[in-house]
Formats: sequence, C-alpha cells, structure tokens
Amino acid sequence: MHTLWKGALSFGLVYLPVKLHSATEDKDITMKQIHRICSSPISLHKTCNQCNKDVASEDLVKGYEFQKNQYILFEKEELDQLLPDSNKEIKIMDFVSIDEIDPIYFQKTYYLSPDSRADKGYTLLMEALKTTSKIGICKVSIRAKSSLGAIRVINNCLVLETLYYSDEIRPIQDVPNIQTDPVVDPKELSMAQSIVQHLSVAFEPTKYQDDYRNQLNDVINKKIQGDQIQYSVIQQKNNVLDLMSALQASLDALNQSKSKKTIKSKGKRKKEQTA
Repeated sequence: MHTLWKGALSFGLVYLPVKLHSATEDKDITMKQIHRICSSPISLHKTCNQCNKDVASEDLVKGYEFQKNQYILFEKEELDQLLPDSNKEIKIMDFVSIDEIDPIYFQKTYYLSPDSRADKGYTLLMEALKTTSKIGICKVSIRAKSSLGAIRVINNCLVLETLYYSDEIRPIQDVPNIQTDPVVDPKELSMAQSIVQHLSVAFEPTKYQDDYRNQLNDVINKKIQGDQIQYSVIQQKNNVLDLMSALQASLDALNQSKSKKTIKSKGKRKKEQTA
C-alpha cells in the first residue's frame, strides 16, 4: 500500500512513528475530451492571458485576489513556513465520544500503519481507544493543508479521519423552506414508520453496487469489440399521488413482496425436506 506521509502520532508524552495510507480509492471511469473530427485528445495548456503564451510550471506562483485583477503573490516556501512546526506530527489534543461528532464533519479516511519501532505503543493506543470507546481529536498537515482530524479504530487498525472545521459547515438556517416547527399527521407518520420498519436491515456494504459504472464498463467492452449498442428510451414518471396514497401504495407493494418471499421460502424448505 502506497505511503502518502511519514511522521508521528502522539498523545501525552507518547510519540509513535507512523505512516499514512489512503483508505479509499476513486473508481470512477475517467474519460478524456476528444476532437470529434479526428478522434484525437485535446491538450490543456497553462496560458498567460497577458503574455499570450504557455507558461512553464517553474514560472507559476500562488496568488490571492484581494481586489478585481489585483493579486498578492506567494512563493511555495512562504506558504510552507505558515504550516505548524510540527507538520510531521499528528498530535492528539482531546479524547471524545464518536457519537458527539455529526457525520457532516467527516471528510476523508486514512489508514495509519506503525513504523517498525512503534508496534507496542501503536497497539497500546489502539486498545486504549477500544476499551474507553473514545476517539482522539488531533490536527495534521497533509500536502500543505492543515486539517482537523479524528483518530479511531477499525479492525485493529488506527484510522485518521480528516474533519471539517466548524466554520466550514454551512448553517442549517440558511437552507430554504425548512420548517421551524414541523407538524406531522399521526396516521401518515405511523405509515411512514411501517415503511421504515419493512425496509430496515443490517448494513452490508457489499450489497450496494455502482450500477452506472458497471453498465458503463459493459458498454465500453462491447464498443471495443465493435458491437452496436441499443439504448432503451427512458420513460418519465408522471403519476403524481397524494402523500397518503403514496404511503398506502408503498405499504401494499412491500407487503406483496414480503408474501412472495415467504411463499418462495416455504416452497424451498418443503423441497429440501422431500429431497
């Protein structure tokens, strides 16, 4: 697994050398922009509008636009100096319950692996987090960006979750059409709760697949083979039901599906018993 960052994880006066690895990967199918006429990819150039010419990477600097078309320039070294002195250290500042953190704060997940010198301390911190049901709140600098983070445990592995800062979360009050004192019809609520109960299952991540990506892969393979692709016309849904009718129709469909599954299950058991 590729190492993105090497540094240390610390809590109190305990200092643990660790390596950082991305825990997730983007599996979106990437495509290039192609010139329809000659089927050649389009090149993207970094061009200066003032000089009207391409610019080399070494001639680029960062700039902050403080007024229209007026910029303050920063060299990379200047920005690096603004990072914390401990930018190679993940320092746990506090321990909190994970239930106190709303999922809206979570950004990206990283695995932390122990350096060969830190196995004992790594295991100690992991077990301490497990037995106390706590996670560690920390700060970390990754790729010239300072982030808030949370250290938790997944299957005997320490995990770093980068978090948004509180001022990066937009206020719910800014969301349009949100009711301050919502009123719900008791009968409609009861039916909605029944639908939720019908559809409640244990979470199995492998159950859910990216249907679009799978279909796109299938079409790509067929096109490579030279097959003609037949696309079906998507029918727009235009049957508008009132809320009560929609709830009742949902329950009827769920009950019918449940009955079919029960009959099928009984038939399967009866067949197994007679075999």
